[in-house]
Amino acid sequence: MTAYLLRRLGTSIVIVVGISIFIFAMLHAIFPSPAITVLGARANTVLINAYNREHGFDKPVLVQYLHYMNGLVHGNLGYSYKLNQSVAQLFQERWARSAYLSGSALVLAILIAVPLGIYQAVKRNTLGDNAATTVAFVLYAMPDFFLYLIAIALFALAFPIFSYEASQSTSVPTVMLDWHAMTLPIVCLTLLNVAGYSRYMRSSAMDSLAQDYIKAARAKGLPERLVLLRHLLRNACLPMATLIGLSIPALLAGNVIAEYVFNYQGLGLLFINSLNNEDYPVLLAYTLVGAVLTVAGNLMADIALTVADPRIRLS
Repeated sequence: MTAYLLRRLGTSIVIVVGISIFIFAMLHAIFPSPAITVLGARANTVLINAYNREHGFDKPVLVQYLHYMNGLVHGNLGYSYKLNQSVAQLFQERWARSAYLSGSALVLAILIAVPLGIYQAVKRNTLGDNAATTVAFVLYAMPDFFLYLIAIALFALAFPIFSYEASQSTSVPTVMLDWHAMTLPIVCLTLLNVAGYSRYMRSSAMDSLAQDYIKAARAKGLPERLVLLRHLLRNACLPMATLIGLSIPALLAGNVIAEYVFNYQGLGLLFINSLNNEDYPVLLAYTLVGAVLTVAGNLMADIALTVADPRIRLS
């Protein structure tokens, strides 16, 4: 098991380094220097060259990349020349709000999707299964922003039950208590996650129900509740570990579309604004953080599967 985890860790490090090289090279080709942004559009060539020499932007790309990576190791994510603020400070101000939005939706989705998927597997091809499948397919195929706009039109404008805009507070405890403003974005994200998770859970539970250990448990006369809780649930939930691992980037990198539509001051909205303002240092840091979290999520999912499934430890 230790050797397997070490191999996965080594592979993850190589992937992160490769992604960082690719992203840095692409953004450098688009935005080789912030000189014009800092000095203004009317800056002449002499001033631009002097600025580049002073800040090291005249050096080879490899040297600039190594300098940037050295800064990342020491917690320096770069500097936003558009917002006149360090990228690390921008992330520190917003990551908790993104984590709350995505984390709340993820927890609620798991609590709903797991029992729903098991119910659909046990009652497959019944009216309840077909109805849940239809709703899941509609939500899964629907563009995210369309669901958000429908929810706002119905529950914020036509029937003003909730706010059409998420909480604008910078305090996370205040955001958590503002249910009037946070209900719509959290519920919409939960529904979208349930649509995907319940389908995976149903498929996994159906595979587990066909296994011999389930048949043996039923043949021994165990109550159906114990069969489902003791024998089915653990094995059927194994694929969910991978899905949850893949959802980890959203916990900190934010749900971009949801934060933009509901004007929620998280990392996702910061990314959209930086994209519109061509704030490349923020875009670079955001993309790298998302890549690291994606790889970390996959690694954590592998570790969880290794702990939960003895067959992986023995392979």
